[in-house]
Amino acid sequence: MTTRGILRPEAGLRHFDLDRAPPPDDLAPFVEALWTVRWALDPATPFAQEILPFPCVNLACEEPSFAADADETQQARGFYAHGPGTRRFVAELTGEGWVAGVRFRPAGFFAFAALPMKALLDRVVPAEEAMGRAPPQAPDTPEAGRAALVAYLRSFELPAPDPELLEVNALVDRAQADRTVARADDLARAAGLSVRSLHRRLERYVGVSSKWIVRRARVQDAAERVARGEPVEWAAVAQELGYHDQAHLVRDFKAQLGFTPAAYAKRCAEAREG
Repeated sequence: MTTRGILRPEAGLRHFDLDRAPPPDDLAPFVEALWTVRWALDPATPFAQEILPFPCVNLACEEPSFAADADETQQARGFYAHGPGTRRFVAELTGEGWVAGVRFRPAGFFAFAALPMKALLDRVVPAEEAMGRAPPQAPDTPEAGRAALVAYLRSFELPAPDPELLEVNALVDRAQADRTVARADDLARAAGLSVRSLHRRLERYVGVSSKWIVRRARVQDAAERVARGEPVEWAAVAQELGYHDQAHLVRDFKAQLGFTPAAYAKRCAEAREG
């Protein structure tokens, strides 16, 4: 199971259990995965899990013990849409709890949204506000939470996804997987669009720019290498990932994670040592 986007994954997976499952076929054009997180911690020793979000929305059924720092409030149990995050996200885990969620495809939430996608950026919004329809009552178990999320999405009785939505999904997938896509104009060429047209399309369907999507993918690449404990020659990595030089990569890494690659490598090494 990939831990891409989870910072210091070895430390995290000692504190919580993460389970992912593919979506039902009828939701697959819109949904990447169903997921649950469970934890049982000493109340005196909470754990802060840091995440570098993907360019997508997560819809979560959350208990009060799960605090999302995007709006710096302690949420009551219910259904919340977590918009694409431009900065590092910190989930504070305390005591015992669980979260059940749906990770959407990059453009998938657009089909359900009652708000412009840009209005969800860096926000955690109650599902009824984000989607224009009241969700069911939040259940008491993660399995029931996951089932309730699927039933809620099916209640929208969506038509087949429009071709542009599917094209945007494929483009963001390419930015994530293809390291030769190092700049926004690389992605625009792959799409057969001008940079400006691609920018408008991605902001409409995802809420973020093509430049941001490419930068986030490349920084996630770099962070994943560090987390695996691989020896990293940063000048070579910078060249491979399309940066002008090592200093450019370091600046981008720090801007998105809040610390330099060297500092992150030290934190990951400490996590591996237990």
